[in-house]
Amino acid sequence: MKVFFKVCFFVSLLSSSAITYAQQLNWTLVEPGIWKAVAGKPDAFDLLKTAGAVPYHAGLLEMGDVVFPVAKADISAAIVDGKTYLRFPLEKNEQLYGFGLNFQTVHQRGKILTLHVDNYAGKDDGHTHCPTPFYVSSKGYGVFINSARYIKVYAGTSVRVDSKAAPLIQDRNLDKNWTSHPYSDAVDMLIPADGAEIYIFGGPTTMDAVRRYNLLNGGGCLPPRWGLGFTQRMQRLTDANGVAEEAKAFEDKGYPLDFIGLEPGWQSKSYPCTFEWDKTRFPDPKGLVQNMLHKGIRINLWTNPYVSPQAPVYPLIKSYTSSHTVWNGAVVDLSLPAARKIFFGELEKNKVDIGISGYKMDEVDGGDTYLWPDVAIFPSGHSAEQLRQTYGLMMQRYITELYHNRNQRTYGLVRASNGGGSALPYVIYNDYYNHQDFITALINSGFSGVLWTPEVRASKTAEEWVRRFQSNIFSPMAMINAWSSGTKPWTFPEVADQVKQLANLRMQMMPYWYSEFAKYHYQGIPPFRAMNLEPGFQGVEVAKEPGKKKVDLEENPYEDITAKEVKDQYMAGENILVAPMFTGQTTRTVILPKGKWYDFYTGKLAGDGQVITVTPGLDKIPVYVKDGGIIPMMPAMLHAPKAGDKVAIEVRYYGEKSGTYRLYDDDGETFNYEKGQYSFRDIKVQRLNGSIKGSISDAVAGKPNTIGKVTFKMMTE
Repeated sequence: MKVFFKVCFFVSLLSSSAITYAQQLNWTLVEPGIWKAVAGKPDAFDLLKTAGAVPYHAGLLEMGDVVFPVAKADISAAIVDGKTYLRFPLEKNEQLYGFGLNFQTVHQRGKILTLHVDNYAGKDDGHTHCPTPFYVSSKGYGVFINSARYIKVYAGTSVRVDSKAAPLIQDRNLDKNWTSHPYSDAVDMLIPADGAEIYIFGGPTTMDAVRRYNLLNGGGCLPPRWGLGFTQRMQRLTDANGVAEEAKAFEDKGYPLDFIGLEPGWQSKSYPCTFEWDKTRFPDPKGLVQNMLHKGIRINLWTNPYVSPQAPVYPLIKSYTSSHTVWNGAVVDLSLPAARKIFFGELEKNKVDIGISGYKMDEVDGGDTYLWPDVAIFPSGHSAEQLRQTYGLMMQRYITELYHNRNQRTYGLVRASNGGGSALPYVIYNDYYNHQDFITALINSGFSGVLWTPEVRASKTAEEWVRRFQSNIFSPMAMINAWSSGTKPWTFPEVADQVKQLANLRMQMMPYWYSEFAKYHYQGIPPFRAMNLEPGFQGVEVAKEPGKKKVDLEENPYEDITAKEVKDQYMAGENILVAPMFTGQTTRTVILPKGKWYDFYTGKLAGDGQVITVTPGLDKIPVYVKDGGIIPMMPAMLHAPKAGDKVAIEVRYYGEKSGTYRLYDDDGETFNYEKGQYSFRDIKVQRLNGSIKGSISDAVAGKPNTIGKVTFKMMTE
């Protein structure tokens, strides 16, 4: 390693005696279209290893090779004072997306962020539930830093004295174009470690870079079918009788229900937790769980991971815990195999082994006044910072392994995740409750390899209830989280029929949702994602704000790429565009990508690559299907089909173009798909002389076949 004294490089950061160790980055092709380089000596404890990420090589191989997407000479690394400095080039007409689960912004160029697992507090500054150190560019490439540290990011904000594209030097006194934020031609990152692994993902499109990232992580998760149904989380002190009554009320009123979530009251004590059933509220847990399973309803358990000194497991696990507590509960060092065996064994005993179908993992994200401080010491020797960045990942990974060992899929909730976790079957949630920001988070989740639910908790009016419910059913988890409010789908009688129709629509669309999640797993395509990843979107003309002047790029370097930040509409699967309505809105604009788009409900032409204004009324959330789009539907059912059940499929076809669709099938419950027990069946539809001709490929011999009679419906007359 050569030693350089580069005064100009760090003139504002270093004293005259400081030494900079510039790094020669050698890029190695590790998978098709993915390169890795190592700067310095990276931590052995990193995101990918902690998540247990194993690349889905077959999916990456299918994507094929591409050339290295940026100039290697413009990527630099240096180790200074035990910290790693990284720099990546930016062109003037380049936008950035990603850096984790942001709630208010989609465009990330011009941001300064500290990527730090935390509860979201209302500002996109990097402190969030999933601060993934991964970003993608509008130029069609991606960058991932495999480090479990708090990473500082300057996303096109810092200006080097030796910049290849230095901004103009201007005079504030006389120059009207002077700006306090001069043009920056790079992304700078600071990692508080002696080194880092760096991954570059080729395209050629931005979507391709996202896909390669997900496939490096093992491909997206594939939930069980029941996970894509409807879930109701109970009020926190509900007892066994309350669960039975809730399930009966859903059935009697004709509302679908696939799993019920029990909140803190199922435990004898919580905050900190005992992880044992409260016998006064649940005298026969196994009997309750098995009875619900017989009815087609699963039970999911809330917990946080902090062990009460009064917990039966406490004496066994005490020696594997942190120097500091959370709510007076012991913090288990989950990076230690011996600690994991005890802790996750406790989550299995008398829970998973009696039929509990999943967990909601709370309080693994943050709030510095709640979680362990950065001065905490863990017996593994890993820092409190590293455990903070990975605790949510480890909870997801090792609970999933409990189910994988039983060949039984799970689908749950978690408050924190990070890079490497795409394959883990969990949906992020939080205590924040802004509907508009929930939709922006759903959009950003597709850039970060995670899933997010715009859950419904409570509403002030029937209008708000319906509007929240509408977007919730077009999301990864259709859920009412009534842990505090006790709300039900029928809480507002005046809109109960609309809500039931929406819940039934969620169930009808299950073949579509399930196929789209299969594409997430096998191809890395996020099932819910930003418009920026949709072909034909970037070229759509969007009207500027009235009176907005044309400005010079030196005044606003990103004027040509940030004319419109779209954060209130998104793609749901291959063919559907969703444009939520918010309380108080009666009208909204929708940006349709190039090509013809059709109304989801009526099949009528909505527009052709243009901005439209719609007034849908309270009953409808604006939803559009692309030309030639195919949506496979099934009859509305109260519960998801069980393994081996056959369901009829109605293929809905929109528009004029010939359409194709790959309908996924497996048993819906086990991991047998990992052994090849699955199939994609090709649906084809042609429009001929005012009618349609449809076909579906034959079932594959020896593979699960849950598809019954198939009919075709022409939605566009």
